[in-house]
Amino acid sequence: LLMGDAVTVIDREKGHVFVMSAKDGYCGWTAESELGQGPSPTHWVASPGTHLYTEPQVQAPEKMALSLGSRLAVVGSWGAWANTPHGFVPLRHLRTLGDWAEDPVAVAESLVGTPYLWGGNSRFGLDCSGLVQMSLHCCGRPCPGDSDMQMSLGRQLPANEPMKRGDLIFWKGHVALIADRDRIIHANGHTMSVAYEGIKDAAARISAGGGGIVLTRQRL
Repeated sequence: LLMGDAVTVIDREKGHVFVMSAKDGYCGWTAESELGQGPSPTHWVASPGTHLYTEPQVQAPEKMALSLGSRLAVVGSWGAWANTPHGFVPLRHLRTLGDWAEDPVAVAESLVGTPYLWGGNSRFGLDCSGLVQMSLHCCGRPCPGDSDMQMSLGRQLPANEPMKRGDLIFWKGHVALIADRDRIIHANGHTMSVAYEGIKDAAARISAGGGGIVLTRQRL
């Protein structure tokens, strides 16, 4: 979960809550202290990462780090700073909800070097489906959280139709975005990061590692 994500509380037990995420239906446990109520978010973090500060100045102590895609309620501004109920954030790192990015691949490219983390969906760690979901959510597009469910996005490309930037390519348990005619960008356990890789090289490596062949290619 990212800051500002809406959840439904299903159960409580010993300081923890079992919740369902509104953005993708994922369920899991989190500390009850991590949840709260407040004004509805008005802005989203549009830079790869940013920080909440105690005061509107660069020398102020950091309250917490925020990932791309986090949502905040901006209640005012102080010069180049957005004032939120949780602290101050540089205005240039925010965009209003509805003012979305246009290119999912450009979003993914801004995350190159992010460490691989199975189940991760933030700037601090991403897996393959988390990268795709983050890239689409930042463009205002709904996206499920698992690669098998992401196979239903868009339309399947015929075998004779070439891929282009923004298409998705799937293997069993893995998904990548097409960056250009020769490369994919994906969060992967080979480099343990978000990285570019040649399409042919990736296909050969995945096949040699027992991951099988390409299952489908989807155009969004």
